[in-house]
Amino acid sequence: MTSAVPTRHLLLVAAAFVLLAFLAPNGVLAQAQQYERPVEVAPQQETIGGGYVTPDVQRPRAREYWLEILDVVLLAVAMGFAVWLVLSRRNRKWALTLTVACLGYFGFYRQGCICPIGSIQNVALSIADPGYKIPMVVTAVFFMPLVVALFFGRAFCGGVCPLGAMQELVILKPVQVPRKLDDALGLLKYGYLGVAILLAVQPAIARDFVICRFDPFVSFFRREGFAHMMFIGAGFLVLGTVVGRPYCRYLCPYGGLLSWCSRLAKRGVTITPHKELDCGLCANACPYGAIEKNRAVRKECLYCARCYASCPCETNPQAAV
Repeated sequence: MTSAVPTRHLLLVAAAFVLLAFLAPNGVLAQAQQYERPVEVAPQQETIGGGYVTPDVQRPRAREYWLEILDVVLLAVAMGFAVWLVLSRRNRKWALTLTVACLGYFGFYRQGCICPIGSIQNVALSIADPGYKIPMVVTAVFFMPLVVALFFGRAFCGGVCPLGAMQELVILKPVQVPRKLDDALGLLKYGYLGVAILLAVQPAIARDFVICRFDPFVSFFRREGFAHMMFIGAGFLVLGTVVGRPYCRYLCPYGGLLSWCSRLAKRGVTITPHKELDCGLCANACPYGAIEKNRAVRKECLYCARCYASCPCETNPQAAV
């Protein structure tokens, strides 16, 4: 059974995150500055003539600030619900309902824009370069899931993340990946994290935000994108029918950060807390290899609550007597 972490350790780690947020006061905590073009440097449609019409800007238009704040509030509320449904109510059906709702809103409606995964690059660059400014909203989106993971485990992964939800819904008949292979593949996300940060903090001419450029599912959320990325995303979904959440477990760089934070969580998924059974049904039900010796491994647990649905103590309280 996982030993309890002293409260002072949690407070120290939380304080470290707060300190990190203040390391670059002109970067991480700065508001985005509105850019105004001083002169008209390109010919306008009035001067070109001939019925020419200036095409629409292809990048997303700015969202009103109060709506951005609303997104952050909804993210916090959704993670709170995930913690409550999984740790207190221990209910797989309602947890899955929350996952689908977040896929609809954060995935298809907001088109994957509320993304702590991609914000890794923005936050890293703002710390390395004080001249690079990001909004408070981006800072909040990056840090909130990590703080929740410090206390309750990976609630963002299981209840809120639209990338995880896409893979959660396609699981049909998962196989158990051998432990050694699973551990080896799990190292890939840390390598990806290091490469992404290294490329993000390069000078502007060489800078590259690879996490966003190679997001396998954003093309589905926006219903447009490069054909090769759609094929890659489809490949992950096909693989996800037999291997539980392959992107989350082996490539998601933010998942690596959440995994380390969840090691310190004082609370997390517990299987049969009132009476221990050795039937092994929970281990067979977990598609993520997150159960060892009939106990949930918090750094790997993705809050799917499948172990509850398979446990006789949960489905039949008389079994716990």
